[in-house]
Amino acid sequence: MLHHDYTNISYFCHKVYLMEAGNNLRVLLQDPDLSADLKHVAQKVHDDERITFDEGVLLFEKAELGYLGVLANYIREKKHGDKTYFNRNFHIEPTNLCVYDCKFCSYSRLIKERSQGWEYTMDEMLDIVKKYDDEPVTEVHIVGGVLPQYDVPFYSELFTRIKAHRPELHVKALTPVEYHYIFKKAKIDYATGMKMMKDAGLESIPGGGAEIFHPEIREQIAKDKCTADQWLAIHEEWHKLGMRSNATMLYGHIEKFWHRVDHMERLRVLQDKTGGFQTFIPLKFRNQDNQMSHVPESTVIEDLRNYAISRIYLDNFDHIKAYWAMISRNTAQLSLNFGVDDIDGTLDDTTKIYSMAGAEEQHPGMSTKQLVELIKQVGRQPIERDTLYNMVTDYSNFEFPEEAKPQFYKLPVIN
Repeated sequence: MLHHDYTNISYFCHKVYLMEAGNNLRVLLQDPDLSADLKHVAQKVHDDERITFDEGVLLFEKAELGYLGVLANYIREKKHGDKTYFNRNFHIEPTNLCVYDCKFCSYSRLIKERSQGWEYTMDEMLDIVKKYDDEPVTEVHIVGGVLPQYDVPFYSELFTRIKAHRPELHVKALTPVEYHYIFKKAKIDYATGMKMMKDAGLESIPGGGAEIFHPEIREQIAKDKCTADQWLAIHEEWHKLGMRSNATMLYGHIEKFWHRVDHMERLRVLQDKTGGFQTFIPLKFRNQDNQMSHVPESTVIEDLRNYAISRIYLDNFDHIKAYWAMISRNTAQLSLNFGVDDIDGTLDDTTKIYSMAGAEEQHPGMSTKQLVELIKQVGRQPIERDTLYNMVTDYSNFEFPEEAKPQFYKLPVIN
């Protein structure tokens, strides 16, 4: 067994990458020590067959990291080769005040704690957009707390004004938690509401607010917000409009392995129906400064196992993303050998959601050059994408201009 440290994991990743993914899988299938049930799952992956719910649980309960890495990397390279995607984006977080009281959340504050929060006006949000007028960003990501003043008219006007100011900037905004609240307040159904948002300039939906779908867990950690069925219904209405969205899962707290598989199964079923999801993002539970601080966080080994099983189970999702800002740059690099093909964007220190939860990156921001180097260091091909995964720049052989050397001047000697 591998020890829970980066040295041994990095060595394993290096060894996996030395061999072509298909050869690795064939070697695995010939392993006489591999149990019959795990060999059956491996054969299904080789034959491009879907694994079942029970087989998903089996992987969580019995599969070791090395086995999962071989399967997940085989699927990853079959879909994307060595391509690893990132984008140039920034976040707007309208407020950290919220009417909901999710037990795992380190970010939000209740309305009675207004002195500890912020509430941006529309003009302040537009000023953030304008700050990037001379930057080659392609996406603004808008998500935050839920407050009454941020309603349908507010967000409709905000999206419209952003698109009027910078038409090419992709607006990815609000989770079903926010949409459910504002549509209920406006007394409109999901289909009507999502059409209004699209007409105002919304172009895609992030994956947040999913947490864990099963009510056994959801009612303990986020009972006030929209249900799993409501979350899925809002995405379905968005997909019916021909639009794309992402999905997440908050893992590593009080859920059992089968709850994770149940969560992914519901996503897989909707994806079979609509084909509207682009990316699945497993979100690691962080225990700093929240009501679940007594719950220990998952290990790096478990994080990588979870990425790998997500890649194996969600056969109809194109992409698996790891947020480097939440799991650290090192773990993000390791994840690229466990099914992950996207590590998010440059961020430019515009999000507090990760840092307030205790993520290693307290001021998350990387230059394009840093992201490219991060990907190249583990032998992958860095591709800048837009939100819809159209290639912007292939950085495989890109030469960044040399940074200007500091100028030194001879100072007069004072006697």
